[in-house]
Amino acid sequence: MATVLLPVPRLDFDPSEVAVSWKVLTQLGHRVVFATPDGGVARGDGLMLSGQGLDIWGWIPGARRIVAVGRALRADRAARAAYEEMERAAEYREPTSWAAASLEEADGLLLAGGHRARGMRSYLESPRLQELCVEAFARGVPVAAICHGALLVARSVDPSTGRSVLYGRTTTALTWQLERTAWRLARVTRFWDPTYYRTYVEAAGQPPGHMSVQAEVTRALRDPADFRDVDPSEPNARLKRGGRARDSLLDERPAFVVREGNYVSARWPGDVHTFAKRFAEMLPAHAAPTGSPAVHGER
Repeated sequence: MATVLLPVPRLDFDPSEVAVSWKVLTQLGHRVVFATPDGGVARGDGLMLSGQGLDIWGWIPGARRIVAVGRALRADRAARAAYEEMERAAEYREPTSWAAASLEEADGLLLAGGHRARGMRSYLESPRLQELCVEAFARGVPVAAICHGALLVARSVDPSTGRSVLYGRTTTALTWQLERTAWRLARVTRFWDPTYYRTYVEAAGQPPGHMSVQAEVTRALRDPADFRDVDPSEPNARLKRGGRARDSLLDERPAFVVREGNYVSARWPGDVHTFAKRFAEMLPAHAAPTGSPAVHGER
């Protein structure tokens, strides 16, 4: 059994990326240790769970219960069930603090995402979490990052080199295509909160997408080509790039996962089952689930 450290912010983490990762890892016999800023119990982004508030009438009390666009954007049924189960788990209800979190007894570090600036900025900008990332890479501890989690890794600068720990590595993260598509939709349907899908927005004079996850992660890399996205010629490319299909434990066709050595990354909640399984394979005492298919979209 391996132990995985999973830090999260107190608010607004992506419920699919955290809960499904937790569910897959624990099903495979591993132990997950949660860490929050102050050791208090965290809460995921409620809009991503219910979908309420993501439709154009979402600001109207009562009417917000009617979910249309929000049904497509929210966590799917499997992720919502995993979140409910995770909320009851002792390890989730008894997290450590970021300050007390340690890799001394951890066999892996998993960094999930989320986009709502209200809760996510403290996570993405945490010097302590960046220190843990640097330490993990220096010690060869397996690291997994999905969506905005890869942005936290990109911001983790190794003091011995003055460069990001991702410099010289390949990675994926939330792509500008996926981020822009969700943002364009939500800034219309959630018009009273038009930057809900953008954790960071461009300042005057900056080109579109300059503050996107993909752009910032790419700036930390040695070569822009080290940022990986789906090749249009590969099998199931349209399914992977569409932003609607999500993977499952036994259907990896929509997923795109990039692994290099002790680091694995993925783009968004639609990759999370495959992402968590690939990470589990990097940990000690991994036991593959019966009937698990071959990976599709892995680099």
